[in-house]
Amino acid sequence: MLCKRIIPCLDVDKGRVVKGTNFVDIKDAGDPIELAHKYYQEGADEICFLDITASSEARKATYEVIEATAKKIFIPLTVGGGVSSVDDAARLLQAGADKVAVNSSAIKNPDLISQIANSFGSQCAVVAIDVKKNPDNSWQVYVKGGREATGIDAIEWIKRAYDLGAGEILLTSMDRDGTKTGYDLEINSLAAKLVPIPIIASGGAGSLQDIVDAFKVGVDAALLASLLHYQITSIKEIKDAMRANLIETR
Repeated sequence: MLCKRIIPCLDVDKGRVVKGTNFVDIKDAGDPIELAHKYYQEGADEICFLDITASSEARKATYEVIEATAKKIFIPLTVGGGVSSVDDAARLLQAGADKVAVNSSAIKNPDLISQIANSFGSQCAVVAIDVKKNPDNSWQVYVKGGREATGIDAIEWIKRAYDLGAGEILLTSMDRDGTKTGYDLEINSLAAKLVPIPIIASGGAGSLQDIVDAFKVGVDAALLASLLHYQITSIKEIKDAMRANLIETR
């Protein structure tokens, strides 16, 4: 059985880690380089670095911060934000990223997923999908840091991203983001059954039980921000809870 992963998420805006609720009410949470190093030392399996305003501000991710972060950690680093071409992905990989996350640009140009997968391997191609539940209980994909609805059904987009060569899906529930009410287990369970690639659950973790519950519905990794940034729990406590529930972890 593959080990389940704990991935601290650094949402970065103007060089600082920030955290909000439902993608708004943004507050400062610290220095990305210091936090990445701290979580690496505490036993994180990977680090995810998302430049959350790069797409909406039509700019590229901050390469200098990524380079400095990559030098401080010796675990996989996923970077996203403003990636609109294979050249952008190549620059991030040269700066020290191990994987590249695409979101808004992949909706605009789905072939970008295939281009990255074909150029660097599907293991490098992470498709980040931000979703909100509709009144009819379907889920819709949003882009530009949750600012813009696409009209695209999330389940259809997950399947298409896999068909195009995505190596992982980073699935964020905007309804749950920052609320500490638990992951959206329904869509995470559907996604885990739909495609044979890792699903990373994101948005809503508020307790150790929430993380355990997500793994029990089939996700491969749990993305965490508030719980760690505000020291509500620690990576050690999370992994202890996983082991107590017979969930394989490093």
